[in-house]
Amino acid sequence: MPRALIATAMTGWLAGDRTTPRRVEVTAATLTASIPDRLRNGEFFEMRLVVTDRTDMIDATVAVAPALWRNMTINSMVPAGSDEEIKPGAFRFRHGPLKASDTLEVKIDGQVNPPLTIGTEGEVALYDGDTRVAAPPVRIRVLP
Repeated sequence: MPRALIATAMTGWLAGDRTTPRRVEVTAATLTASIPDRLRNGEFFEMRLVVTDRTDMIDATVAVAPALWRNMTINSMVPAGSDEEIKPGAFRFRHGPLKASDTLEVKIDGQVNPPLTIGTEGEVALYDGDTRVAAPPVRIRVLP
């Protein structure tokens, strides 16, 4: 029995497995979001967003749906946005201009709070100012 439990845990089926990147390619940019698919309640996690610009962006902005982070604690975001705001449906973090072929990488560390069970879903979007560029849907399953 203990061997079966250890083998099951090593598969990642109970959470803690590798993250499958979600990649959206559009004319203006490529957004790759590495966000865990499965987490355990109370677990620390890391999200990485990589934006590769194909055209000049005036104001690269990362927007996260509040529903995605409900009952989560966000411990850090590196680099932090130069400006942060809440607009209907999104926490927005402005990172300023990007030149064509520039890359912006944002690392977000968080933790799942005890009230979050079953899971959460929302989106992480890339904007150029107020113009939506790309947004992969995100669903995170949360196990006890």
